[in-house]
Amino acid sequence: MGWRARLGVVLCLAALWAGGLAAADEEGNQDESLESKTLSAEDQVKDHSTGTRVVAGQIFLESGKSDSQSEDEENFHSQEEEKENSLEELNSLEMSNLLNKDLEEAEIQSPVLTAIGGTADGEPCHFPFLFMEKEYAECTADGREDGRLWCATTYDYKKDQKWGFCETEEQSNKRRQMQEAEDVYQTGMKILNESSKKAQKKEAYQYLLKAADMNHTKAMEKVSYALLFGDYLKQNIQSSKELFEKLTEEGSPKGQMALGFLYASGLGVNSSQAKALVYYTFGALGGNLIAHMILGYRYWAGIGVLQSCESALTHYRLVANHVASDISLTGGTVVQRIRLADEVENPGMASGMLEEDLIQYYQFLAEKGDVQAQVGLGQLHLHGGRGVEQNHQRAFEYFNQAANAGNSHAMAFLGKMYSEGSDVVPQSNETALQYFKKAADMGNPVGQSGLGMAYLYGRGVPVNYELALKYFQKAAEQGWVDGQLQLGSMYYNGIGVKRDYKQALKYFNLASQGGHILAFYNLAQMHATGTGVMRSCHTAVELFKNVCERGRWSERLMTAYNSYKDGDSNSAVVQYLLLAEQGYEVAQSNAAFILDQKEASIVGENETYPRALLHWNRAASQGYTVARIKLGDYHFYGFGTDVDYETAFIHYRLASEQQHSAQAMFNLGYMHEKGLGIKQDIHLAKRFYDMAAEASPDAQVPVFLALCKLGVIYSLQYVREINIREIFSHIDMDQLLGPEWDLYLMTIIALLLGTIIAYRQRQHQAIPRPAGLRPAVPQQEPPPEHQPPQ
Repeated sequence: MGWRARLGVVLCLAALWAGGLAAADEEGNQDESLESKTLSAEDQVKDHSTGTRVVAGQIFLESGKSDSQSEDEENFHSQEEEKENSLEELNSLEMSNLLNKDLEEAEIQSPVLTAIGGTADGEPCHFPFLFMEKEYAECTADGREDGRLWCATTYDYKKDQKWGFCETEEQSNKRRQMQEAEDVYQTGMKILNESSKKAQKKEAYQYLLKAADMNHTKAMEKVSYALLFGDYLKQNIQSSKELFEKLTEEGSPKGQMALGFLYASGLGVNSSQAKALVYYTFGALGGNLIAHMILGYRYWAGIGVLQSCESALTHYRLVANHVASDISLTGGTVVQRIRLADEVENPGMASGMLEEDLIQYYQFLAEKGDVQAQVGLGQLHLHGGRGVEQNHQRAFEYFNQAANAGNSHAMAFLGKMYSEGSDVVPQSNETALQYFKKAADMGNPVGQSGLGMAYLYGRGVPVNYELALKYFQKAAEQGWVDGQLQLGSMYYNGIGVKRDYKQALKYFNLASQGGHILAFYNLAQMHATGTGVMRSCHTAVELFKNVCERGRWSERLMTAYNSYKDGDSNSAVVQYLLLAEQGYEVAQSNAAFILDQKEASIVGENETYPRALLHWNRAASQGYTVARIKLGDYHFYGFGTDVDYETAFIHYRLASEQQHSAQAMFNLGYMHEKGLGIKQDIHLAKRFYDMAAEASPDAQVPVFLALCKLGVIYSLQYVREINIREIFSHIDMDQLLGPEWDLYLMTIIALLLGTIIAYRQRQHQAIPRPAGLRPAVPQQEPPPEHQPPQ
């Protein structure tokens, strides 16, 4: 067997072996990341116990268990587990040796480059060789106008004149074509990254289109997604599918993931969950994080696969490791979760977006010297979100203005910007330290936390764990999430304090309540490994899922929302569908809403309701109340499914019991009143109507009307049930009204009749009626069908 074949077999075995360990090892490793971030030497924490490293701003042990755990916990592990761990280590060592051996053989047996044509056709190239008083260790195009690569077959080309080409003319043309495609691609990417104007971005995509036509892989990936979503190119799902298929044949993980999405959603192809799963799996094996996230959600929810918490944990943890290592201590990007259904139901409800007029007003205040407006705008531009794009240059300018006015918050954020560094602000520990000290001296928690970081990592000052702990405690007492996070990390690892998992858990929980994504990540690691808490795979997966949903791909939620607001429902629904595949509940409900409103023309009319039903179901399983009620409505009316009152009743009851929905309670009252899907019971109907009125003030008017109708129905039912003839037979009118009761009754009737006649005659005299004119008879409308309100 050749060395290439042997190496391929070994790599396959290694992958299978590593995958088996990941699935079987319930405790796991806290830092299993294929793409974890390596910090610079000055960021490494010194003088603490071996086996620890810094991950995403927090210190974690490499192993799942610490050295100082209690004897009871150590005794809990059996000898069989120790043998298994030893066997795993031995297998790992053997596999590593085998891989190294084959890689060495591969290097030894690397093919020798042979000259083609020239004066030494068929002779091996000599490296290095001397040409124009310069040594070349590889083929070169120097000295040739056509750019074709060549080499010398002896050391001194000038002396021996022995040379040949390193490539055929066809290979040379192909290489030059790929180089030209790369140049075009880089030009397009430069325009795309440096411009914020739509016209310039469209121009950039024209360059990318040209590079894609030249078979440039990265350009094809960019163009195919742009065609799929309608980003700066006209949306064309069929063209994007063809590009994805081409990319998949070349082994592109992005292409494989996207093709899996098309099969999962049935866009441009016949829906096939089996094919989708295959492409997602290949994309994940190629390292595509979105494919890992999709598989994590599918295993968690049991979509197309058997439900498996451990498999979901493996996929989600890998993605979360990458997201956590990519997040700075600012807490990550702000994710705007705007539900379209809620906006329609409550038009005046704040969506979290800032109006352009309001932003301009704050800018006006900032220009006039309002310090609070300067700090607020600085934070908005630093983090991005709420309709404001991230802009470090503007953030730096606003913070500078406020800091010059003596604002401690602005000083602290300037310190953070210098500490982290960016394209706008050069990284400088000394400058960051100055700002942190000024802010901390004024009692600012952000400055105190930054100063604690400086002492913890030795940035501009000697490492001092006691001072770091002191400043983190001060920041944590004021509720600053970074201080709470770092304090939890110090207690977790026993840095500067005695290791205390309960204290670590306490501070991580506090930081997570403030929304710090690294706190969620740390809590997930603790629950996944059972460190300081009872191991819970379900809790760990939910926390890791929260972390994964804060990745950079979450920015597409706002892109999709803006597309919908601009009237491009087709683009919006495709983007929401991809995010829905990743497990975003808000994307699932928004995709279902657009399909429910029949606003997306790319989906066939017959498929609209069934697909909407699918995504309402997924959103409801994640706890969204409106989605649960929608499921009830779809089964009640038969939208996308058969009419099924029993299933509708179950969904309404779940929404009523779990989310206390007034709408669900009202619908349950209606179904009890009519006996739909449940035995008719007017008393239970009244009870649910009353509960709906108590749950929401908005339900009081419809509940009042429903109760009035219920009262009439109850009265009629009562009258129908009693025997009126039998009641009148027992009544003695002579005894009740006297022996002359009939004379009294006749007198009363005569008086009433005379009054009516007199009144009619007076009416005729007051308003003479024109000849031939008759009063119009009002048309009676058919009574409306009884249906539960939406």
